[in-house]
Amino acid sequence: MLTKRSLTVVASVLIVGVSVAVLLCRPCDESQHRVALVEEGDIEDVVLAEGTLNGRTQVDVGAQASGQVESLKVRVGDKVTKGQLLAEIDPTVAENELKGEQAREDELLAKRAGAHASLFEAEMSMRRHRLMLAADATSRRDYLAAEAEYRRQKANLESMEADIRGAHMKVETAKAHLDFTKIVAPSDGEVVAIVSREGQTVNAQQQTPVILKLADLDTMTVSAEVSEADVHRIRIGQSACFTTLGEPEQRYCGKLSSIEPAPRGYLESLRQRASGEASSHHAIFYNALFDVPNPNHRLRIGMTAEVTVTINVAKKVPTIPSEALAAKSADGSYEVQVINDRGETVRRSVKIGLNNNQKAEVRDGLVVGERVITDDGPASDAFADSASSEGI
Repeated sequence: MLTKRSLTVVASVLIVGVSVAVLLCRPCDESQHRVALVEEGDIEDVVLAEGTLNGRTQVDVGAQASGQVESLKVRVGDKVTKGQLLAEIDPTVAENELKGEQAREDELLAKRAGAHASLFEAEMSMRRHRLMLAADATSRRDYLAAEAEYRRQKANLESMEADIRGAHMKVETAKAHLDFTKIVAPSDGEVVAIVSREGQTVNAQQQTPVILKLADLDTMTVSAEVSEADVHRIRIGQSACFTTLGEPEQRYCGKLSSIEPAPRGYLESLRQRASGEASSHHAIFYNALFDVPNPNHRLRIGMTAEVTVTINVAKKVPTIPSEALAAKSADGSYEVQVINDRGETVRRSVKIGLNNNQKAEVRDGLVVGERVITDDGPASDAFADSASSEGI
């Protein structure tokens, strides 16, 4: 037979059991969803692009003289200064050309001396006939013949002077051709490629052959390929940063200096149309350019750059994941689901500012520390671990 004390214990156990059962059976909205905290942070609206690195100034150093490349004075990677000798082309042909033009000029100079003598003789004859005509010692016909001879000799000398000037110009041109056999650096830079080798014959008559390529690597130019969907959002002067595949943690930043008006591959597409070739449809990209300093030359030509162009920034503002937002309403607000202090889900209208499709700036309707539902699925293990560590 149960005593009064036993009945009291049994009743207490039943009450506790019922309470636990009620608590366990009580629906918990938070456990049914993925939840995120409203946090204070920075948010950026950016345009993503892939770019390529090049030297700010790149020069193809070509040959203006034809002949065999006799010697190369530099190697790839050498730093050179303006005017430094880079290569030499066999000067034999140019030297012979110069000697021939100089001989032609010397010949004309010698003939000019003879022409001066003939002119002097004709002038003296003309003066003598003039005096004799005044003394009626010669005929007017002889005087006119002497004057005509003087004029012919004078014209001959003037023609010869013109020939000498032309010959002198040819000598100067031949000297320039000889100078062209010595290829010098047009600017300071670094040798990034050698196109022609020693012993190779180059022909400058048909086209200008490239001997080597110079580049200024102290400053690099990034050419970022921006899609046609994003190009209207970028402006000259906006901040642009990038990382490289080898150093993803190192950021290099500059400001957009130009945005090319024609898309990448524009000239090629024009040539295809002119030749009647069928142009293939492909995505359209525009080159956006900006410079970054490269004092240690860690950046190299041809590197791939993962570029972000900053459109707008909001700092130290309440933020939530963009996936927590429902469709935008007519008044510009968004609806979010919030878990209150009792664990219940309530709907709330919020005003959103900057939204980069990952995080959204909350301008009104939520405060830091509140919890919002980011989707309708069950909470992930990662969130469960985060929630337990933060005491959610």
